Amino acid sequence: MSNLAVTYPSAAAFAALADPTRRAVLDLLCGGSLPAGRIAEAFPVLRPAISRHLRLLRRARLVRERREGRRRMYELTPGPLKAVDSWLSGYRKFWEMNLADLKAFVETEQAMEQACPRSKARTKRK
Repeated sequence: MSNLAVTYPSAAAFAALADPTRRAVLDLLCGGSLPAGRIAEAFPVLRPAISRHLRLLRRARLVRERREGRRRMYELTPGPLKAVDSWLSGYRKFWEMNLADLKAFVETEQAMEQACPRSKARTKRK
């Protein structure tokens, strides 16, 4: 079982994505690069906390930092997200198959109820 950790695309990316504030930062950066100050303004926490989140995102290679004069600009780097998405695709297929089976079951049950409405009424009386 201990070998399973090796199969994850990036432990740092998963750790970074585990926090809702860091996911919100990534959502902000989907619109393009932003200075650190503007990112911090979007959250009700102190700037040092956002700086720590940005540092973790940078270490996970989910964002890139560049300097423009005195400002630090951050932009999304999609590479690690592609690896995470690739890993999740197996689970997506699993859920799609199970949901398709559930849909078929529900549709069969509905068809049977429409074909035999009286049997349903009898079971309710019991």
